[in-house]
Amino acid sequence: MTENWPPEKISLSPGKRVLFLTKDLDLIKQQLYDGLNLKMSDISPEDLLDDINTDVMTPAWVCFDHDPSEIAKNAYAGLMHDGMRVFSENALINGGFEVIVSGQRKGTGSSRETAAQCERWAGIRIVIASSFAPIHERNNINLGQLMGDYEMLERLQNGESVSLEEFTSKYDPVTRLIVENGGLFPFAEKLSSNQITLPPLDTPNSPMTMAEKIISRNLVGHVEGQCVKPHDPVIAQVQGGYSHEFTTAQVHTFLSEEYGADYSLPNPNKFAVFEDHLLYAAHNPKFVPHMHKVQTLRDLQVKFQRHTGVRDYSAVDGVSPGICHQVAREEFIEIGDFIQATDSHTCMGGASNALTYGVGATEYASLVYSGFTFVKVPESIRFELTGVLNEGCTAKDVILFILSDHARKELTLNRSMEFGGPGLSSLSIDERATLCNMATECSGRTGICEVDDALYDWMEKAQGLDRERMRKLSVMPDEGAKYDGGVHTIDLSQIVPMVAHPGNPDKGIPSDPTNGANISDIGKVPINIAYGGSCTAGKEDDMAYYAEVCQAADDAGLRVKDGVEFYIQYGSGLVKDLAASKGWHDLFLKVGVKLIDPGCGACIGAGPGVSINSEQVTVSAINRNFQGRSGPGKLYLASPLTVAASAFTGEITAWKKGFFD
Repeated sequence: MTENWPPEKISLSPGKRVLFLTKDLDLIKQQLYDGLNLKMSDISPEDLLDDINTDVMTPAWVCFDHDPSEIAKNAYAGLMHDGMRVFSENALINGGFEVIVSGQRKGTGSSRETAAQCERWAGIRIVIASSFAPIHERNNINLGQLMGDYEMLERLQNGESVSLEEFTSKYDPVTRLIVENGGLFPFAEKLSSNQITLPPLDTPNSPMTMAEKIISRNLVGHVEGQCVKPHDPVIAQVQGGYSHEFTTAQVHTFLSEEYGADYSLPNPNKFAVFEDHLLYAAHNPKFVPHMHKVQTLRDLQVKFQRHTGVRDYSAVDGVSPGICHQVAREEFIEIGDFIQATDSHTCMGGASNALTYGVGATEYASLVYSGFTFVKVPESIRFELTGVLNEGCTAKDVILFILSDHARKELTLNRSMEFGGPGLSSLSIDERATLCNMATECSGRTGICEVDDALYDWMEKAQGLDRERMRKLSVMPDEGAKYDGGVHTIDLSQIVPMVAHPGNPDKGIPSDPTNGANISDIGKVPINIAYGGSCTAGKEDDMAYYAEVCQAADDAGLRVKDGVEFYIQYGSGLVKDLAASKGWHDLFLKVGVKLIDPGCGACIGAGPGVSINSEQVTVSAINRNFQGRSGPGKLYLASPLTVAASAFTGEITAWKKGFFD
């Protein structure tokens, strides 16, 4: 392959190799260290690893480096076999690979662009998979990586050349231009200098979904009222965005390299930085050797904020204002907004009837500099909620059901997950945020909820917004709107308490949020750690759930079970203040809970509550149970009620009132 990437004809370079990521991890080792070369004709797609997540590709500690060439040295550091790394340091670089192959839903998980960077800077230029998680796919596109299928790989391995057009023909015209020009920055440079032009949009008037309506009214260069449909390539204005200390350093570096050290942002007040992800990183012994790198990330975020003047949500005296997604919905995401940020759980803002989703550092750098972003209008899937949840069930059980069913079938893949119906009104705004928050675990583009009076009330209380203005900005789907993923009715009264189990990674069964199981079916599962917190489960209503169980335990004279550590971490300063005012804070301490100030933590392995050995079992209200993400032990995802009940019984337990009587 040539330096002028990508060429018109793609062929395998002499001496370069193809790496197959197989469920048989020994086969991967043989390719890395023993010179084994495999061919697609020798491999069945069922033999390839599915659901390779971004934590496997670049675990948190790898992301402490912001230089992609350093990140590449530890590519796939999170892929473990019998407690040992499958990829040793520099293994991907030293293997001489230029093609990497895997199964379904490649790159699920966070929006971290480092996952795509670790391959690109290790020499990979062609990525083959059955399907890709949407943000990871976009990050590959923005870096100029080519993504193909198994048939194309067979032809390449047989000595054929494959035209660039075959790699890009599946894309819309704008995405095609981005890939053909080598990535987002080269594309943007040529666009600004009029070397390339965008195709016109001629979508006729038609019914639209909620996501389509928000994109439509933010179109740049089109008449007001122009409709959009799935797959339309458009440029759209955003109302705001944010980054955190895990990602801001790359944003600042990319902008400085691309536009010069004196670059400026046109609308800095629309954007923000948060110090929330790495506040407690030193609590993880594995991270201690890297704390100088963490400090570099913090320093570069401060430098970016001072240079640009974006809104500042830095920690004060070591205490964060809160997790970015929670604070954003409390303070500045408004009804009908279009928001993008450098974190996959940005989709949590969809509970506010807004279009919000995560992007990589390259895409975010481009949009904060221009105020606009490229959007490929997503397809939608609708969930029509009916009925009311039974006692002991929460919205977490609903989304675990969707993960185990619709997401596993890939019905949610890269789609806007639209929630509505009469059952939605029975869920609080915080519970709706739980549904939207975990749209990214479904490999969806985002989640978005219909608007109602309960949301207007919540927004008035949180931000003091004018109700009439909110009504004008709100969106509801049109009758006859098209749902490529279908319309799926979920009777909330049929939902039961669930977990997502940790699989068996050594046997090629990933620990994944789609591993749903009813608690009634899993038998006795003793636990060592119960964790309540994260953007998914650190909200006001989540605290009320923990308090409900803790109060019942206290009334029964119970304390946290011997041998179990029960952690609760507040999602924001406002949540902590509420807990204190209602007496929950003191109640938690009384029954033996270990409380943690606002911020991220164990959810990304960077704080109290992580497991410390492979034998430990955690039941957690967080959003992901990827192998190694929250320590080396086994992790079950569950609702706040289940987590709290389990802390007092010492085993995974579904909650119901009167349980401790």
